[in-house]
Amino acid sequence: MQIQPYLFFNGRCEEAIEFYRKALGAEVEMMMRFKENPDPMPPGMLAPGFENKVMHAALRIGGGVMMASDGMGAGETNFKGFSLAVYATDEAGVDRMFNALVEGGSVTMPLGKTFWSPRFGMVTDRFGVGWMVSVFVA
Repeated sequence: MQIQPYLFFNGRCEEAIEFYRKALGAEVEMMMRFKENPDPMPPGMLAPGFENKVMHAALRIGGGVMMASDGMGAGETNFKGFSLAVYATDEAGVDRMFNALVEGGSVTMPLGKTFWSPRFGMVTDRFGVGWMVSVFVA
């Protein structure tokens, strides 16, 4: 059994995918647009102009997969109550990921030493997604 995060970007999914490709080396394993859906959406379910938006995408980040979508264009994106944890094998890797993720976002907790990791920090990226970045210590 696995748990995979599935994030809805309300029209900014493609921008988020490109950001995570650059910031984290994410690889797009699959991407399908609403217009490619073999079963058309029921009338009124999809916001006007969302035909070319991302219906489903799978991004491989290190050993994990994050799912992403534009959703159906209703409401605001709201990433509250959770953070995604990403690990590096050394402090330089943590610094690189942290600095890339915070571009256009904000620092929640500056990088520093903790009792569980020699390098740990928290950011909220430009999409409002919280990230915890640390050195993996086995």
